[in-house]
Amino acid sequence: MHLFPHSDALCASTAAYCPDSVAPGLFDRAMSEISRFHIEQTPGYEHWLNANGVEASDLQSFDDWSRLPPIFASFFKQHLLLSSTGADALELTSSGTSGQRSRMRYDARSLGAAQHMVERIFAEYGWITPHTPCNYLLLSYEPQERITLGTSFTDQFLCSFAPVNRLVYALRADGDGHRFDLFGVMTALQAFAEEGLPVRIFGFPAFLWETLQRMRATAVPAVKLPAESLAFFGGGWKTRAAEEVPKHQLYARIEQQLGIAVQHCRDGYGAVEHAVPYIECAHHHFHVPVYSQVYVRSPVDLSVLPYGQPGLLNPVSPYISSSPAHSVVMSDLATLHPGTSCDCGLPGDWFQLHGRAGTAAARSCAMAASELLGRH
Repeated sequence: MHLFPHSDALCASTAAYCPDSVAPGLFDRAMSEISRFHIEQTPGYEHWLNANGVEASDLQSFDDWSRLPPIFASFFKQHLLLSSTGADALELTSSGTSGQRSRMRYDARSLGAAQHMVERIFAEYGWITPHTPCNYLLLSYEPQERITLGTSFTDQFLCSFAPVNRLVYALRADGDGHRFDLFGVMTALQAFAEEGLPVRIFGFPAFLWETLQRMRATAVPAVKLPAESLAFFGGGWKTRAAEEVPKHQLYARIEQQLGIAVQHCRDGYGAVEHAVPYIECAHHHFHVPVYSQVYVRSPVDLSVLPYGQPGLLNPVSPYISSSPAHSVVMSDLATLHPGTSCDCGLPGDWFQLHGRAGTAAARSCAMAASELLGRH
């Protein structure tokens, strides 16, 4: 029996940024389908909807999915929310910068949907090159046995889009956790420049910034990586948030010191609680693919805000069956803009991130956001 015909059809869409390629009403049918599945298969989910004024019968007529009561991402740090398909599914964790980690389970269907989305977006940007071997610098954790950290799992998957010639990890396993191998990274970049193969740099931006700073401080000459090279970041600055520099400054330094053009420096936004990929266009805007819809909510009363007003990011997607994470309020502040306001040509809305709403484990992210926005 095919449980999710509408959701699977939406997630299988090959044109990641072309709304006209998606059948009219398919997103609504897919969201209704996955919501009804969680009502039946996830303990407590129907009670959550009812407590927020939504009945199962209402879902049939929804065409505005901001009406579906979202769950705060921070709730996943205290509770492992599972449907019947999540019981024996792959478990991934967030990096837990506030001392708490989200634990999420991904059944094969949900994981496959998320990976297909990444693949289609990489294809959209011309980054799938099966006949061009690359050298890889992964600014993430060297695996020790089974990979459970979401960012490491993603970086491993991203290496499948171009053959691996050589792969270097920045965060080396040393038997007692991991350490940042700064000189190993500098040596790898110099060697990669001499070898002449395209280089793909994936992972946390803070470690590349520290490398560039040290190269400049110790008068290490700039290197020239091949023109087809790519710097693609994910996971944010984490515990090094105090050192964070604006993206345009980071990208400019990458171009100066590594020779990777600014338009080939991209950031990706995603989370273990919401695995739909949001990847910067050449103008460095996070466009929303056809697999999801994005709302921005007031941190005061969670009402939906119009374009141009900052609030809490609320992405919605029917891709996940193993956990009721199909509408999640993130602890990130963002502003939503219409697609027409970006010159890259992609039609979908795009959002700009303003950072975390709060990191202290005991604080409500809504309260923290209201402080940051000056709302009391």
